[in-house]
Amino acid sequence: MTAPNLRLRDWRSTAKTVFDCEKSPASGDQGMVVTNHPLATAAGTEMLAAGGNAVDAAIAALFTLSVVEPMMVGIFGGGVAHIRMKDGDHVVLDGLSAAPLSASADTFQTIADSGPDYMKVAGRETEIGPKAVATPGNLRGWCDSLESFGTLPLDHVMAPAIRHAEQGFAVTPYLANCIAEAAAELAQDPEIARHLLPGGVPLLAGQRLVMADYARTLRAIAQDGPEVFYDGPLGQAVTDHMARVGGLITADDLAAVRTITRAPIRGSYRGYTLYGPPPPSAGGVHVLQMLNILEGFDIGAMGYGSPEATHLLGEVLKIAFADRAAATADPAFVDVPVAQLIAKDYAAQRRGMIDLDRTQDWQAGVAPALPGESANTTHVSVADAAGNIVATTQTINGLFGARFMIPGTGIIPNNYMCLFDPHPGHALSIAPGKRVTTSMAPTIVMRGDAPAFAIGLPGGLRIFGSVMQALVNLIDHGMILQEAVEAPRLWTQGQEIEVEEGYGDACRDALRSKGWQVLNVPHVGGGMAGIEFGPQGSKAGAACWRADGTAMAMGGGYARAGTRFWPDAPKPQPS
Repeated sequence: MTAPNLRLRDWRSTAKTVFDCEKSPASGDQGMVVTNHPLATAAGTEMLAAGGNAVDAAIAALFTLSVVEPMMVGIFGGGVAHIRMKDGDHVVLDGLSAAPLSASADTFQTIADSGPDYMKVAGRETEIGPKAVATPGNLRGWCDSLESFGTLPLDHVMAPAIRHAEQGFAVTPYLANCIAEAAAELAQDPEIARHLLPGGVPLLAGQRLVMADYARTLRAIAQDGPEVFYDGPLGQAVTDHMARVGGLITADDLAAVRTITRAPIRGSYRGYTLYGPPPPSAGGVHVLQMLNILEGFDIGAMGYGSPEATHLLGEVLKIAFADRAAATADPAFVDVPVAQLIAKDYAAQRRGMIDLDRTQDWQAGVAPALPGESANTTHVSVADAAGNIVATTQTINGLFGARFMIPGTGIIPNNYMCLFDPHPGHALSIAPGKRVTTSMAPTIVMRGDAPAFAIGLPGGLRIFGSVMQALVNLIDHGMILQEAVEAPRLWTQGQEIEVEEGYGDACRDALRSKGWQVLNVPHVGGGMAGIEFGPQGSKAGAACWRADGTAMAMGGGYARAGTRFWPDAPKPQPS
């Protein structure tokens, strides 16, 4: 019998290896879990092995990530879940954070009306500390997803996270580097420093991190549900601390948190149907917009990494960011022209303006500045044997969020307030209850009636451009999934173009000749987690080198129907 990974490679017979991958894919036909930490991937796989579905697995993985990837995600953050159930229905659950009810357009003192400091405020109050914290939608969103679409009880799904918080886990080099990077500011809060900087020294790779306070918090939620946080003693501890330190979050804010169910954005590209999140996420809109423009070029024939293809990717990114301001706000507050942005005729209009020999400035009705989204996020992709699929991106925004911890709880709050325009009178300005804008792009792609890909990643403003490039790698360049998620990326929002080290000098020189200012960077975006679906239920899972990503597959299955252990079975009669 052909091994599943070989079958997937044969099925994508046009695949061309253009670089060496650092990681290996996983393959199987009973289930697939891909996250940015091996313990979180194992937690999701544990749920599938216990008879749970993809939603159970995704939520177990997210709770575990809140323990083992505390710099990226937690219950005091926000995110977007894209779910496709086995009956074919797609739904997007919006658990994004919102401005506190006491916040207003002039809450913060701005320091510049233009230029690189436009989004900054006095005392960095939107970036670090209690005023940087927006309402937390994550916990409510995770529990609502489980209640509506899962099959296992909350305490079962949370058990791996509680276990790792209580018993501790080995700090990875990636986590150790993140702690060291933020150490100076983490040291300013005694509570978070007690956990991550014992004795004033950042934890090193290989040391164990025990989060006993957070384990008690998770146990309380597992026992009493999310209301213990949103309208109970745990929430009281949070709001009491916020009041003591000058934060904006109150009990009324926690009680008002709701998950919003939204219909996904839908579009097509070269015979595939794509589904992505709608506003306030900009991801779904602009992935489709860019692919619509690229559809008029034979980018596959140009070749991956060629100057022609690379120039085109940069130009469509510029176009998307020139138009992005039209779709970067909560639709409850701003009229978002989604239909225009994803229309094929609008793409044709923009395509006709591209100069293949020279980069150019692209204009639209843009806001004075785009929010400085953090790249510190996480992503989970899961598929089960029944046909349920989850692609979900979740975050506390900045690296270790607002860089403090609620005493006695182990909770690290988000710093989502830095995504709002601190100046009044703009689409992104602060308003009470207004949801943050995000570039999250958890995307599910169909080939006819069958799933083809589920993909997503962290990376702030670089997310939707990276998803677009991965889909071009898969569909146009014929890469296998592992190559597509690891392939060198590029990014621009209109100024210099960031180019990962994997691109060659010849390509960089060619871009410069077309007028680009090239900036060499070690990586663009974060750890991508993807699933590719093949024949007879086969699945490939891949995670890239930009994080601790791990894919785990389930193969095999239960015994053949009617099989019993031989001594207990009737003995054959002589013929």
